Parts: sequence; C-alpha cells; structure tokens
Amino acid sequence: MFDWLEKLFGGQTPAQSPQSRPVPPPLPPVRPGAYSPPPMTAKPASPAPPPPSSRSAPRPPRASPPPPQNKTLNLDPGAFTPLSPEQVRAQARGITFNFLFGRRDLIPPVTDPRTLLIDRAMVGQGLIAADELQRIHAVGEEMDAVRPDLAVIQEKARQAVRMDREARRQLKAQKKAEAAARKEAHAQAVAHRKTTDIIFLGRGVSKGLADRRAHVERLAAMELSVLATPTDVAKALGITIPKLRWLAFHSEAASVTHYVRFTIPKRSGGRRELAAPHEDLAAAQEWILNNILAKVRMHDAAHGFITGRSTVTNATPHVGRQLIVNADLKDFFPSINFHRVAGLFRHLGYSPAVATILALLCTECPRRTVIYAGKTYHVATGERGLPQGACTSPALSNMAARGLDRRLFGICGKLDWTYTRYADDLTLSADGDATGKVAYLMARLRHIAQDEGFEVNEKKTRVQRPSMAQTVTGIVVNRRPGIDRQTVRRLRAILHQAQKTGLESQNREKLPHFKSWLRGMIDYIHMVNPAQAKPLRDAFMAVAGQ
Repeated sequence: MFDWLEKLFGGQTPAQSPQSRPVPPPLPPVRPGAYSPPPMTAKPASPAPPPPSSRSAPRPPRASPPPPQNKTLNLDPGAFTPLSPEQVRAQARGITFNFLFGRRDLIPPVTDPRTLLIDRAMVGQGLIAADELQRIHAVGEEMDAVRPDLAVIQEKARQAVRMDREARRQLKAQKKAEAAARKEAHAQAVAHRKTTDIIFLGRGVSKGLADRRAHVERLAAMELSVLATPTDVAKALGITIPKLRWLAFHSEAASVTHYVRFTIPKRSGGRRELAAPHEDLAAAQEWILNNILAKVRMHDAAHGFITGRSTVTNATPHVGRQLIVNADLKDFFPSINFHRVAGLFRHLGYSPAVATILALLCTECPRRTVIYAGKTYHVATGERGLPQGACTSPALSNMAARGLDRRLFGICGKLDWTYTRYADDLTLSADGDATGKVAYLMARLRHIAQDEGFEVNEKKTRVQRPSMAQTVTGIVVNRRPGIDRQTVRRLRAILHQAQKTGLESQNREKLPHFKSWLRGMIDYIHMVNPAQAKPLRDAFMAVAGQ
C-alpha cells in the first residue's frame, strides 16, 4: 500500500522488510506532555521513470534496487515508551475532539494530539516501525499539497459528466423527435397509399401486386382495356381504391361476405350450393364480363355460355351417330382455383397486379358460418375457386378449358370422332370403324383431363348406342334433335286437363309462376324441334286465352 501511495504522489523510498523493523528498547516512562514533535523534513522527489520502450525493442536488464537508506523521524525515543491501556485512556481524556480525525480521505498530521497518542501507542507496542510512520505522514503532507488541485480536477470531472449527461439527454430527445417525425411521415404515407394504391389483399394472394408491367401490345391487339395498376382498375370500375380493396380482399375468417349462399336440388339427387354476389361485387363482375371476357375468342368445340351457341348447337353434331360417349368433369367450377384464374388474366396481357385483383373479384372460397365469442364468422373451408352464381364463372371456365378443348378436338379429329363440350359435359361420337377405338379414346380423355387440371367423373360416364335413347345435354339425337317423350307427354297432359279445370289446378308441385314455367318449357321444345312444339303451343294459347 505504501509503495502504491508513493508512486501516486511521486515518492521512491524503498519499503523496509518486517524483519528489519527496529524494536525500541524499553525506557522509563516520561511525563505526559513532555514531548514536542520536531518538524519533519520533506523527502526529495524521485525522478520520473523513463517511457516504456516499443515491443520490437529488446527489454533492457532490470537494474538492481538501490541500497536501503537509514531514515529517522528525529523523534525522542522516550515518546514511544509502551503505555498501558489505563495510561492511554487517561491521556485520551484530556484530548479534545478534532473534526479531521476519522476521515478516510486524509491522514491526520502529527500536530494532532490524538494522532500523536495513537502513534506512540502503536510504535511502543511494536505494531509499526518508526520509518513506516514517517512515510505515512509524508504521504499525508503530499496529499494535503495536491488536495486543492485534486478538488479542481474532481469539479471539472463532475462538470464533464454533467455536460455529457446533458448532451446525451439532448441527443436522446433529438432522436425521439426524429423517430416521432418518421413515424408521422410513415403514417401519412401509409394513409396516402391506402387511398391511391393496393399492395396487400390477404395472405397467399398478394404475391403479384408489386408487379405493374402489362403487355400493352397484346391487349391492344385483342381490343381489351389497358390496365396496369390498381388505380387503373378502380377507375375502370368507377369505384375508389378503398372500395376496390374491400371487394377484393381475401380473408380466411371474414365477418362479412360478399355473397348470398343458398342451395337448390340437383336433377341427379342431392343439393347444389349457389353463391350470388351482392350488388357492388355483381356490378364489378359484370364490367369484367362485358369489357374483357366477352371479347376473348373461345374454342369452336365449346358451346356453353357463348352468344349464338346453345344446347342445340352442342347436340346437333352428334345426331344419328352410331356411338356416343358422354363424360362429366367433376367439380368443374371449384376446380378452377384462384391461381388458374390469375394466370388466365396474365395470359391476356394484364400485369400481375391487375390479374391478381381481377382474379380475386371473380373467385371465392367455400365457407361455413361459425359463431365464436358471440360473433359470427364466415370461415373458409377450401381454396378460392369460381363460384356457381357469378356471371364471370362460365366465361372463365371456358377460358380455362381451352387447352382441354384443343387437345381433345385434335385427337378426335385424327380418330374420326366428333367432340363438343357444354360447360362440364363432354360429348364424343363416331360412326363405322372409328367406334372400335372407344376404349383408347376414353383412356386418353382421362389422361388429358388430368393434365389440364380436371378430373373425369367416372360415375357419370355413359356409352350410348342406337338401340337406346341417345341424349346430349338433355336432347335426344337418335334421328333428329328433340325432347324425350316423357316430358312431352307430361306437358300435353297438363294442357289437356287445364282446358277443363284451369292452369292453376294443374300446379301439383306448387311451383311459383307456374304459367311462366309452362310457357318456358314449350318455348324450349320449340327451340329444339319446332314441329314437336307446335301442338303444345296451340294448346297453351287456347288455355291461356280462357
């Protein structure tokens, strides 16, 4: 400790080993107060050590320490005569309290009576040597000499700390202000972007919204509206960006749905679910149908939902054929999912962003209504597909099946077969030797349908020969297009009884608008075979005129 204090304040006196401590001889006691300590002599300051050499230079040999010097305190040896505890307590009673004693930041001077008494007791008892006591008091004098400078340094250090804390506080406040400004600017940018752009429309469907590159030449060649950004779509539909986002947003569990769902009975049994869009979405889908889908040319083999084509045009090519094969595509509309629809719009030339938005407007998930925490949710039970009830679904299904139509039409042409399709009903027919390839053709039909993303419903596949009633999309085609006899006889019976009891009495199934239904059935027969419908029309006019 003494060596460290000497190095701190510039001293260089070597420490003396405990073995070399002089033990004062016992002397007769002296009277208290007979000793007056002489003034101590100051030690000369030691020269500063040379600066350390660089690592590359060789280290010089360590010099041997100087021989110890004999130092004295110039004190009266009688002053360190051992005192008994009673003598120490007796002398201590006459010593007044000094405020400097007991402080840990300074060494009391030898002029202090209490310090002198303690020094005498310690030296007299052999607890400390005289030269060590001299070094302690020398260190105390040096500390007293540098204490004013140390106080100035400490004050400057405190000022530096205060200035650093203030600078840190100001920097922190500045950073907080800058962060708040950035947050406000970001919020304003987000609010502005929400009113002018769309970059997210739900999980799993927003991938292409950042790509705004459209194939303008391809769109112009097909005379389609050039749309590249969500803003272009909103302007074309005549709605705002927030409303377009609301109509197109995809949610797995939505509290509001844009469709009204209901079921109708199937002719083959069971029930079919239909989804009719609400007014706003229906208007958007109608614009897409009239301005985009209606301008796309479909394959000649497709007859469903195309202007100028019908079930009659679909059945006529198969009239009088020796062999007719009817096949059905399983889950036709739902199998055309969101990603396929988006690909159809991209193929037309629209940017991925526009194709994504249009596909979201034209597709929907099958949903189930659940109640959680007192709130109703419409939870998706499958991926997005074409809903049965949207006006865009038939045209999009024809576009999705163009590859299927092209491949089946080509292979049927090579095998001398005839191929047509009405929605999900596939019809193939042949005559003569070509009928022997029916097994091969049906196998190819399954494979091609699978390659094109469809599945043939094996339960509804039929092979029809002339010995039975050959029907294509509900029309009998054995010799000429016509309606089956059972339907014609039923209508004839209704009209015959209506002449006696009136039309309303014949509505045994309680059909709404029974008169309109009856006239519609007769008009459909007239479209298929006017000669077959003529007696029915005459009977209806006679009954309706009553």
